[in-house]
Amino acid sequence: MEFVKVHGVSVPAVGFGTFRMQGEECAEAVANALSVGYRHLDTAEIYENEEAVAMGIRESRIARDRLFITTKAWMDDLSPDGVRRSLDGSLQRLDTDSIDLWLVHWPNRAFPIADTLSAMSELCARGAARWIGVSNFPSAMFEEAAAIAPIACNQVEYHPYLAQRAVLAAAREHGAFVTAYAPLAMGRVTDDPVLREMGERHGKTASQVALRWLTQQEAVAAIPKSARREHMKENIDIFDFALTKREMQRVHALARGERLIDPDFAPEWDEE
Repeated sequence: MEFVKVHGVSVPAVGFGTFRMQGEECAEAVANALSVGYRHLDTAEIYENEEAVAMGIRESRIARDRLFITTKAWMDDLSPDGVRRSLDGSLQRLDTDSIDLWLVHWPNRAFPIADTLSAMSELCARGAARWIGVSNFPSAMFEEAAAIAPIACNQVEYHPYLAQRAVLAAAREHGAFVTAYAPLAMGRVTDDPVLREMGERHGKTASQVALRWLTQQEAVAAIPKSARREHMKENIDIFDFALTKREMQRVHALARGERLIDPDFAPEWDEE
């Protein structure tokens, strides 16, 4: 496993995403993911699966200090009291004393970001979280947040069909990393002819090429999701080959501004 190392953070470059997983399915998936080598788990308050994630960790019998856990505060109440309640709930449900990376899940202009981040930083200083970050912040909002507090991460949709150049540049400017969610474009990369051709050359699948392309970039991690053990293993088995500079450029050239996650409450995105 390779690691992304920025801001004093050392995070496994491939994590296990749990979006839309709940209950026993989620617990079993987490336990399976840990058994095949994942050590980075991603969840969120709004997923309503933090207890199931904790159950999967217990089933795995892997010590907490060997894991990197990310969770997120939902956007409905980003007041200082709101984020404190959010973190208290996440800590209880995840059965842990501290979160490794705690993110603002989506921006919400109804709450001053300075107040939100100040409260989060205070809780971080107390040890309830190790690092703080944001998610779904376009570059201008990220710059605003990074001017207020040390932001370790911006988690955004990122895959071969969505370039995210401005987000990546802003994160690197501030020594932060980007975590790519939906890194396989919700399965769309599987049959991509360019990625398949590269995969055949390296003895890998198109999905593995897409994940390697992400993790070969400076300060980028990825959190693919799968309920199937064989796909979990496939998604993490990407560190025994490397794409050439030309191959990296070919994958970058696939970008077409295809955004798959764009709810009504989303901010104004960067132009792609």
